[in-house]
Amino acid sequence: MDYYSRQISRLIDELSALPGIGNKSAQRLAFHILNMPEDRVEQLAHTILEAKQNVRYCKTCFTLTDDEECPICKNPERDHKTIMVVENTRDLAAYEKTGQYEGVYHVLHGAISPMLGIGPNDIKLKELMQRLQGDVNEVIIATNSSLEGETTAMYISKLIKPTGIKVSRIASGVPVGGDLEYIDEVTLLRALEGRVEL
Repeated sequence: MDYYSRQISRLIDELSALPGIGNKSAQRLAFHILNMPEDRVEQLAHTILEAKQNVRYCKTCFTLTDDEECPICKNPERDHKTIMVVENTRDLAAYEKTGQYEGVYHVLHGAISPMLGIGPNDIKLKELMQRLQGDVNEVIIATNSSLEGETTAMYISKLIKPTGIKVSRIASGVPVGGDLEYIDEVTLLRALEGRVEL
């Protein structure tokens, strides 16, 4: 039985199709939108449409931007000889929030996953190798600690090592505030292998 009219149900369906939005959240958002002033709804719709039409890949690092080059690649203060390889733009944003990394990035837009049919040609690996023809000292591989992320890291490492460019992998292990008894064996092993001298 439908509780809502056709228009409200359609709005809820469209919102619940977004990732991370369940039916209850979609209902809350739908009613919030319906209670907003019409000019605010038009502004929201216009902003979404404008972003969809104007956001594209940065010509250098392939993050999402509304310009030809993203602000990081344009910044002469950044260390353009150090490239951190990440899976997506959200990962780039997470590192930028630390305020500690001063190099540049390369966004793969995915990870190698034979199970899902995603191979090296389906992500921005060829573009990374083209960037390495320039003046690069180090590539930091910052893919996720998942099976796909590890596979991608190993593949990239094997591609880059023959070039003589330094390749490193971000450390992974015990999270701050984590209890050792609840942490899986693979994570504990990583933490042990990535230990540093105090």
